[in-house]
Amino acid sequence: MPKEELIEMRGYVDEVLPDSRYRVTLENGHQVICYSGGKVRKNHIRIIAGDNVSLEMSPYDLTKGRITFRHLAGRNGPPPRN
Repeated sequence: MPKEELIEMRGYVDEVLPDSRYRVTLENGHQVICYSGGKVRKNHIRIIAGDNVSLEMSPYDLTKGRITFRHLAGRNGPPPRN
């Protein structure tokens, strides 16, 4: 069991920032700074402004997050975890 539970949220990318970071607006209206997660970066998935994304946030710092999935129009959600 992990030390802390991650908070999973959805939002959309407002702006692409330098150093592979993104400004994301969450569904509740808050803005956070995010970076792309390991599998997103490993598979060279491009994230551009206007994309809908899923992200994880630590309960200790709610101003930063990690993008874990890029939602496309034809898909419903992230694949099930193993």
